[in-house]
Amino acid sequence: MPIIKNQQPNTSSTGRVRKKNQLIILKAAEQDFLEHGFKGASIKGIAERAGIPRANVHYYYKNKEAIYSDILLEILALWDSSIITSTEEPAKVLGDYILAKVMYSKTNPEASRIFAGEFIHGAPRLQEYLKTSFKTWIDEVKATVEGWINQGKMDPIDPLYLLFTIWGATQHYADFAPQVTAAMGKDKLSNEDFEQVAKTLTQIILKGCGISK
Repeated sequence: MPIIKNQQPNTSSTGRVRKKNQLIILKAAEQDFLEHGFKGASIKGIAERAGIPRANVHYYYKNKEAIYSDILLEILALWDSSIITSTEEPAKVLGDYILAKVMYSKTNPEASRIFAGEFIHGAPRLQEYLKTSFKTWIDEVKATVEGWINQGKMDPIDPLYLLFTIWGATQHYADFAPQVTAAMGKDKLSNEDFEQVAKTLTQIILKGCGISK
């Protein structure tokens, strides 16, 4: 099924309260979806995790499908906020993008794993997005990278493989966090660890693209 946008009105007088309550519900829902999967998650379980009556959840969301769709929309909004553009030199643009993706894995690990799970299951709720907004964005990124190549600012590499490399390398720290922390002998990664991740990935990727800082 495609993403279903929440249809509740959002006036200036109620917008802040609604946003706060919805955020509480969405954060609880992320945990429930991660633990039980989409089929096993329930409005009852989400309400219990959020510490609010079940009726309050239904006030904002008709069903768990609507909650799940809102989670995906929030993720897409965060992804769209870190877009590769051609307004700066490639070293800065790619460096900023890598940093944004790494910090997303730090601040939104649950959302990242839900997003990955959606694609593992064929992305049934993201088909419209993949065919429209995502396709437009991909074409813009390809044109930007190809422009850098034509200007001699980087080696001739496939823009899509570059994106796939960045996505896989940065999301690894959210999607496979237990593996990472076990390898590093830590309970969790610190802010300094994530900063070092971004620095290391930027160095490897820029050098692999033939880009000098």
